[in-house]
Amino acid sequence: MPIKREHDSTGTAHKTELSKTEMGVDQEVEVVESCMVKPSEETPSHGLWLSLLDLTMVNRGHTPTVYFYSSDSGAVDNFFDVARLKAAMAKALVAFYPLAGRLSVDGDGRPEIDCAGQGALFVVARSDLTVDGFVDFQPSPELRRLFVPRVEESPSIMCAIQVTFMGCGGVALGTALHHAAIDAVSAFHFFQTWSAFSRDGDAAATALELPCHDCTLLRARSPPVVHPDALTVFCPKLLSLAVAEPSGLVVNQIFVLSKDQVAALKRACTGSGDIGRVSTFCAVSAHVWRSFCTARRLPTDATTRLTFPANIRGALRPPLPARYFGNGIIVLGAAGKVRDIESEELGSVARRINGAVRRMDDELVRSAIDYLEINGSKQPPSSMPETELRVVSWLGMPVYDADFGWGKPLVMHRAVQQRAGFVYLMDGVSGSGGVRILVSMEAPILNDFQRLLYATFV
Repeated sequence: MPIKREHDSTGTAHKTELSKTEMGVDQEVEVVESCMVKPSEETPSHGLWLSLLDLTMVNRGHTPTVYFYSSDSGAVDNFFDVARLKAAMAKALVAFYPLAGRLSVDGDGRPEIDCAGQGALFVVARSDLTVDGFVDFQPSPELRRLFVPRVEESPSIMCAIQVTFMGCGGVALGTALHHAAIDAVSAFHFFQTWSAFSRDGDAAATALELPCHDCTLLRARSPPVVHPDALTVFCPKLLSLAVAEPSGLVVNQIFVLSKDQVAALKRACTGSGDIGRVSTFCAVSAHVWRSFCTARRLPTDATTRLTFPANIRGALRPPLPARYFGNGIIVLGAAGKVRDIESEELGSVARRINGAVRRMDDELVRSAIDYLEINGSKQPPSSMPETELRVVSWLGMPVYDADFGWGKPLVMHRAVQQRAGFVYLMDGVSGSGGVRILVSMEAPILNDFQRLLYATFV
């Protein structure tokens, strides 16, 4: 029988046997309705020009996420009322109208979003499964299959939502937003807006922060110019190394660091009690990087690299609007010999990462865009060399703000990540001050990674 492993902040794996029903093998999710929700008012009709940063994401497809909500034993009337959710989404799509469009191409074959109010896919489903069976469940293809709307037959849809009513009275809210249109910052802005219209009705309009859809703000310069030092930090391509790609079954696990454990890592980085001198992102990423290198048993003389998407909105001069809608990210990176990453003090590894963060400025961003103009924005291969680690930070983002009027979600995370070497950092549940770490890694090395991740705190 399959085993569910729930890792707490001590690294202990509490094993619970899952029945076939919990795994969704015998008990399926039944779709009871599927429709398109269109903007409630007329919206601009045009082809939305996509920036080069958007074009790098076209082949990434839809990002699958799942929110789980409890109904508090059914005490709430009209829990997740479908009509109310649809009406709220229709209002939100007026401002976020590209999400009601379709991915298309212009006359030159360049991808764009055809904004004609076609609508967002809205699916209603039901199941005898329970929320309790999934709150601590690890991301997996099964989780996506059950709760995330299927868009394989309509890949041009920009936004798809599935509301699944569970046997316990709770709800799973699965989402699939196309990465060509939206990054995490913009996605959470949309969820905040949609949930506010559901929770507060028309009053939400007074507090609505309108998204900016002017992607031409990220046009390349004419002529394009790449600063000589830009490629020491900007990472448009994978490392070209004579090393193997990861092999074997890729599995997802979520590990939890407590508030005290995060503080301990930050103290280890600063050598003092002034933990404010290092960011949570740099401290946790440095620790994960070291654990990753050792767990994968990388050759000590190999070059390893940690890369991460960085928000450019505040780096440009003048800055992009805070509510810029689109992909406002470029990939930065830090590198070093494996022997150095494994042997250096944690603070030194964190400073490597922070050095890349601090390099973010207007010239670097403009050089990154100009590089893509010169060299093309074709999506790199989906796999990475075994020496590379990609850390995606959702720290500080309003992950738990999606309150539709029936309370905040119990938990939210990505439904699945099928590429080895990816790590997602998220704030702990309910303002705990900790960090949740979603790791996508080959199954044979995951136990070693877990041991190394928590060994520091023993």
